[in-house]
Formats: sequence, C-alpha cells, structure tokens
Amino acid sequence: DGGREVYLSDIWPTPEEIRKVEESAVTAERVRSLYDTALQGDEQWQALPAPTGTLFSYDPESTYICPPPFLEGVKMELASADDDDAQGTKVENMRCLLKFGDSITTDHISPVSRIPRESHAGRYLEELGVDHKDFGSYGTRRGNAEVMVRGTFANLKLNNLLVDEMGPISVHHSTGEKGEIQSVAAKYAEEGVPLVVIAGSEYGQGSARDWAAKGTALLGVRFVFAKSFERIHRSNLVGMGVVPLQFMPGQDANTLKLDGSETISIYIHGPLSPGCDVEVKAQPTDGGQPLSFVVKLRLDTEPEIQFFKHGGVMPFVMRQLAAASSRQ
Repeated sequence: DGGREVYLSDIWPTPEEIRKVEESAVTAERVRSLYDTALQGDEQWQALPAPTGTLFSYDPESTYICPPPFLEGVKMELASADDDDAQGTKVENMRCLLKFGDSITTDHISPVSRIPRESHAGRYLEELGVDHKDFGSYGTRRGNAEVMVRGTFANLKLNNLLVDEMGPISVHHSTGEKGEIQSVAAKYAEEGVPLVVIAGSEYGQGSARDWAAKGTALLGVRFVFAKSFERIHRSNLVGMGVVPLQFMPGQDANTLKLDGSETISIYIHGPLSPGCDVEVKAQPTDGGQPLSFVVKLRLDTEPEIQFFKHGGVMPFVMRQLAAASSRQ
C-alpha cells in the first residue's frame, strides 16, 4: 500500500491465530471419520478387481509380476548333518563365473537403469512382445525374476577379468566360449557345476539392493571370495544362501596367483562356527600342482550359520512355519 515494504514478519500468523484455526479445522470427529474410511480407498480403488484366496493370483501374461523362483526345488526336510555336499561343508569342482578387482558396487551387480534394447533382458522382453518404449528400468521390473537375473552383472562398465572386453560377458572355461553372463551360468547349471565369484576389496559397496544378492543366487553362485565385503551386501548374500569367504590378511587372488580358470573346491573341517577357517583347493586346468589356501567363513553369527545350513533365510522360514503348523 503506497509502496510500503512488507516483510514476512508482518503477515506471519501468531501462535494464537494458528491455534484457533487448528481448533476449528482439526476436530476429533474429522480425524475419526478419516481413519474409519482410510482402508476403503476412493471409488477407483474400490473398483479394482480383488481376487480372494490365500495365494496370490498371478497373471500369466504379466511381464512385471511373476511367480518368484526362490523356493523351487527346496525340500521340506533339512539335509542330514552327515551329508557334507548338501550341508555345503564340502563343495567340489566349482568354476569361477566372474573375477573382479576392488570396489565392485551393487550397481555393477544389479543396475537399476533403463533396460537397453540390445541387452539380454531387453531381448527377452522383446520376445514376449513388449515394445521398447515400455521396457522401463530394471528397478521397475524387479517383480520379474527372469528379467532381473538377466540384469544381474549387466552393467555396461563391468570389468570381468576373465575376459578381455568390458560389459556383462563371461567365459565357459571348459569350452572357451564367451557369452552373456546369464547364458554362461545357465550352461554351467545344465552341467551341474556350482559357481564362485572372486573379487577384491569392498565388494558390494554402494546402495543396498536386495536383487544384487538374489540375482547372484539365481545365477548359481554358491560362494563369493573377496578381500572385504560391504556390511549389508554380505548379510544379503547370506540371506540368499550365497556364502561370503574372506581372504586372509595379506592375501588375495593376485598374491595367491588365482587367475579364475581353476577348478575350485572348499572343505570345512570340524564344527561349523562363525568365522571358522575354510580350506580351499584350486586345481589349475593345465594339470599343474594344485594350490591350497585357507579363507575365513564370513558367517558372523549363529543365526547366519542356521541360514547357511538351510540354504538361505527363505527355506529356513518355510521349514520353521511348516514345523510350527505340524505341531498345531
């Protein structure tokens, strides 16, 4: 008015003015009415079809939400304590799927970027009739394990030291054939060959991503060797039944002269306990002298030992629920 300067303090309401507005607008009746109908939703929400039943009704045509495969083939009975192979205390003739240096992040392992058309996941979606513009990102497709396992280690800047090119490429050691990581892992799975990953320091650093562990497990990786692990990713690996093994101080793949082409076997002798020693034997493919060394089992607590024996937290919980149900 008349060019007079107006400051925020001139128009800012006083505490008393605010209190009066609150008393007139925020009433007990209004709060009760909002909470009474909070779960009902609006008309559009109520119009959505809602199948009934105890199991989720998956749409077989959906490329977003598909039945998860994590419990496929899991038996209700825990393997016998005398069965070293089933318990995971003796696993022989494994092959290395990926070999890395330091600082592999969860974005290297499970990117959330837009799905490229030329990627393994992109071609899979195209085969299902999904238009490229509708691919979305790995993050939006996280309910589809077939997409996500193809997106595991799909970072275009991935540097797998087993091959001489950047990107999501690995090699099948027996044949020497190179291919996309999921395809190579699938070939090993057909042959019944378990897999390992070899890495350097700070493996799994960056933002916590559950699919970095889920995808690793679905590729058939049983063990990850590293100089050190990021705390949350280590825990996630354990939850998915993938066992972290840490090189002893002063050792790594380079000092041990592991090039990743070896056949690798692990043996856990004596009582299984958090942080116990694990014997490793690496047999060179040229028939040379096998290399033996010891690593540390990075199962840090007794509950993690139980997850390990069950093959991960999901089989553990399933068996616990089944046992509780049988007692009722």
